[in-house]
Amino acid sequence: MRVLMTGGYGCIGSWVARQLTAEGQDVWVFDLKEDTHRLDWLIDPEDESRARIHFVPGDVSQPEAVLRAVDDVGATHVLHLAGLQTPTCRAEPIRGALVNVVGTLAVFEAARQRRDLVQRVVYASSAAVHGPPEAGQTSPVGDLVRLAPMTHYGAYKVCNELNARVYWLEHGMTSVGLRPWTVYGVGRDFGMTSEPTRAIEAVALGRPYAISYGGLQDMQFAGDVAGTFVRALTAPFEGAEAFNVRGDVVPIETFVTTLVEVVPEARSLVTHGERQLPIAPSLDDSRLQAGLGPLPRTPLREGVKMTYEQFVSLRKRGRLASS
Repeated sequence: MRVLMTGGYGCIGSWVARQLTAEGQDVWVFDLKEDTHRLDWLIDPEDESRARIHFVPGDVSQPEAVLRAVDDVGATHVLHLAGLQTPTCRAEPIRGALVNVVGTLAVFEAARQRRDLVQRVVYASSAAVHGPPEAGQTSPVGDLVRLAPMTHYGAYKVCNELNARVYWLEHGMTSVGLRPWTVYGVGRDFGMTSEPTRAIEAVALGRPYAISYGGLQDMQFAGDVAGTFVRALTAPFEGAEAFNVRGDVVPIETFVTTLVEVVPEARSLVTHGERQLPIAPSLDDSRLQAGLGPLPRTPLREGVKMTYEQFVSLRKRGRLASS
């Protein structure tokens, strides 16, 4: 398996690279620039496994650059993680569409043109394809409900899921889309739902942090999400499906309480708001588990503890920015 990973220097990509290299795989990271600060937190720059991670410069919104990368790597699998997050898409919707929609089309076009080489595309969708649950709904929301996003970012992800289906119907291009929710863990430092991770980091630095929202959150440990993407690359599968991903669905109060259980000092450092984010907070992942499972799910307390300990270790080694 030769994996070309777009946007691979982000949080999920860095965790995927860590897992693939630990399994003896090489991975080629296609990105605008070689920004390894998240990867450096997860894999020591001196670790011999870093030799298995190769940088391929390029812009995902340029179809010819993506096709050239597929050819240069001889990619058998493409893991498409490149994208702009909700705040950027809100501020610059046209730029957001160029990266998130045109960039995804560029990936699928490259895979279509190299069907003799590329066996599968796995891509990051998002829980943001779902709007708030319908009035009175208390059960988890399934994969196949009507999608009604409340943001440009979510709308772009819906478009990508529909285009993936067309590539299957017209060209037989197998793909798997995954819809993470609140991913937390070392390296999760940007985006609307990065605040729980930033709160853990702040506690490791002895700093106060105010999470700006509240309500229910689906807390998903970054290592589990990366493992799910890797499983989607390798599991027997044909077709084009997008799947909900599920972790621990808890109120923000429970996350803060869990952090306090792990680090009692957090009680005086971390606060939270009350606003519920406009995405269905509880998603049903039964189709994902049936199709690709069983999949990893780290309990919230264990994940918070591991994340805190990683941040403390990085701080002690002078590798965690005090700002």
